[in-house]
Formats: sequence, structure tokens, C-alpha cells
Amino acid sequence: MSTSPKRVLVVSGPNLDRLGKREPSIYGTTTLDDIHKAVEEVARSEGVLVSFLQSNHEGELVTAIGRAADEGFHGIVMNGAGLTHTSVVLHDAIRASGLPVVEVHITNTAAREPFRHHSITAGACLGTVAGFGPASYVLGLLGLVYHLQQRES
Repeated sequence: MSTSPKRVLVVSGPNLDRLGKREPSIYGTTTLDDIHKAVEEVARSEGVLVSFLQSNHEGELVTAIGRAADEGFHGIVMNGAGLTHTSVVLHDAIRASGLPVVEVHITNTAAREPFRHHSITAGACLGTVAGFGPASYVLGLLGLVYHLQQRES
């Protein structure tokens, strides 16, 4: 990697602020703050700076993703939550950002309700990590960091 640290934006969509309380039988008891701490620890060990955004509002997520490159980010780790399956505008924002985006999901969406089996946003992303619980965020970050390093070499 170059001497200047890479910057990664970690974006979490609707209802993820409720992790730890929301359907613990599905999502577990880990909070989004716990996930952010784990991501930050791994990012630090990789020499990467991370910033976090959670919003329950589609427009705020679209704006943040659209502006990420302008704000000096090199890539995005995104859990679009329910918007993954419904949001064409989120898909378009990812494509328009020009940044590599790794989609992450705490659960294995392919093993859940049929409406969760298709991701509208995945086609605009570098890759997807799903089903590893809160570690999906960390694995997504590591995949993105690897991609950024390979792009530089």
C-alpha cells in the first residue's frame, strides 16, 4: 500500500441501529457499535482509516455514497439492509460513486425469506459477504483492503 492511508466508509442502512435488540434470534445480541469497534480494530491493523454512517433514510445513504469519492474515500463497505432488495437508487448511487463497494449482510440472505434472495445493489458492487454474523463487516473490509492493495500493485 502507498504511504498515505486508505479511507473506507462503512455504511449501514435501515434498522441496523437496532442491532442487539432487534430480533436477537436472527441477528444476535451484538450491537452496531460493537461491530464498528471490531471493524476499527482490524482497519487500524491494516493501516486503513474508517468512518461510519448509519441511517434509516434512503436519501441520506444515497447522498453519502455519492459524495464518498469527493470526500476522499477509497472504498465502501455497505450493509444496505432491506434497501438491498428494493432500492434502484442505491444501486445507481453505488455505480455513480466510482468506488469499489463490498456489500455485507449479517445473515445469509439466500437462506431467508424469498424476497431477500435477490439483491438489487449487488450488481453494482465488487463483491458480497453474507452469513458470517457481525464478522461479515470485518470480512468485507478485509476483502476491500485486499482489492485496493492489488489495484495499486
